[in-house]
Amino acid sequence: MDKQILSYHVKSDVSEQGLLIPKDWLIGIEQVEIFKKNNVITIVPAEKDDPISELGKKPVSCGATDASQRHDKYIYG
Repeated sequence: MDKQILSYHVKSDVSEQGLLIPKDWLIGIEQVEIFKKNNVITIVPAEKDDPISELGKKPVSCGATDASQRHDKYIYG
């Protein structure tokens, strides 16, 4: 099934608190990332944490001083 690409353009006043984005534009989105570069503001859904990024944060000691270079030898023999 082809996804239909929708585009919206709205002018909005900036208040003392900032800017309000319509909630119906954010259905299913829990968190966003906001970037500003060269006076262009971009808002994108935040990526969910990837469990692979946790790898190596709590290393264990196995006594091998070259385990990072020769891990295959230690795992597979």
